[in-house]
Amino acid sequence: MNHPVTGSLHHVELWVPDLARACQQWGWLLGELGYEQFQDWEHGRSWRLGGTYVVVEQSPALTAAAHDRLRPGLNHLAFHAGGQASVDALAAAGPAHGWTLLFPEAHPHAGGQDHYAAYLANTDGFEVELVARAT
Repeated sequence: MNHPVTGSLHHVELWVPDLARACQQWGWLLGELGYEQFQDWEHGRSWRLGGTYVVVEQSPALTAAAHDRLRPGLNHLAFHAGGQASVDALAAAGPAHGWTLLFPEAHPHAGGQDHYAAYLANTDGFEVELVARAT
């Protein structure tokens, strides 16, 4: 039996203002990245890939109505997204699923000339970085 590597990520939980919208937007993206739906309950849903899972939850304990990636806290999640063609396909399909390309003038090298990635933000302001495998 394989045991998780000490220090590896177990899960990430994102509190969202609209669960149905989050399930559509995150569900599409995570599904494209190979995650499978894992848990579903009244206020949330999760998707799992290997030993890691991502949760979206519209908690009754929310104290604000919006996420702001420019404030202290989570700025973005970065995912390995396969080759450059996969990154390009996700960036192109993103708008139909609620994701907007950030930094289009510098895409796909907004992170530097040696870094091929797409930076997307969803309707609720959560940002992801989809990183291409090094060639």
